[in-house]
Amino acid sequence: MIDRDHQLPLSRQSQILELSRSSLYYEAVQVSERDLELMRLIDEIHLKHPYMGSRSIRDQLQDMGHKVGRQHVGTLMRKMGIAALYKKPNLSKPNPKHKVYPYLLRGLEITRANHVWAADITYLPMARGFCYLVAIMDWASRKILAWRLSNTLDASFCIEALEEALSKYGTPDIFNTDQGSQFTSDAFIGILESHDIDISMDGKGRWMDNVFIERLWRSVKYEDVYLKAYSSIAEARHGLREYFEFYNRRRRHQSLDRRTPHDVYCNTLPQMQVAA
Repeated sequence: MIDRDHQLPLSRQSQILELSRSSLYYEAVQVSERDLELMRLIDEIHLKHPYMGSRSIRDQLQDMGHKVGRQHVGTLMRKMGIAALYKKPNLSKPNPKHKVYPYLLRGLEITRANHVWAADITYLPMARGFCYLVAIMDWASRKILAWRLSNTLDASFCIEALEEALSKYGTPDIFNTDQGSQFTSDAFIGILESHDIDISMDGKGRWMDNVFIERLWRSVKYEDVYLKAYSSIAEARHGLREYFEFYNRRRRHQSLDRRTPHDVYCNTLPQMQVAA
């Protein structure tokens, strides 16, 4: 999102995107091979046992033969943006200065496309490094409407995914996220408000509020990312493009009566939107 050749100063661009100006000049320190391996294992353990904190994950790693302390495990978990679900289920870190919106989905029957969309971020390990993936999902059909990869946890790649979803699929009635700073930023919220979309946010510690997209992360990682061990973001982008095409149009879901997300989305879309 940052354009170094644009006439708008970098300071103003970073202010609009709610990024620290110093981060524009920061060069990331190379992560060691050992830490990359530990982060990959932590991600697998967290996916299987999301209730585990740094102590339990340290014990799991030690059982695998890795000499690592709890403090180092905690440092790596913060770098990855994950924590035990009973404490902080989401990847993104809340900003105390940002407004938090109420959760609107409790008791709501969601049976049609574009009624509710949801978004979330996950950590993706690669053969030589890591990145972050954001996806926007239609709740009723489980269809992935847009996604983006990034090597940082700023708001810009989430905004790009949102703008693509809105341009391709129209607007939902409700948009649900966690309380992460990417989703509570003025830029992200401003887009939702400009389209008159009701904003819903998960309660702190309520990972089940966004359970469908949490299941998506498990599918993405076990069916694609862990198997292929992408060596770069460019390679991951190409592979995930193929996977999401398969996920939307060819992967049948038992929870959808063995239909694909694309079929359910098209068949439950309100008639006025189909006509448009």
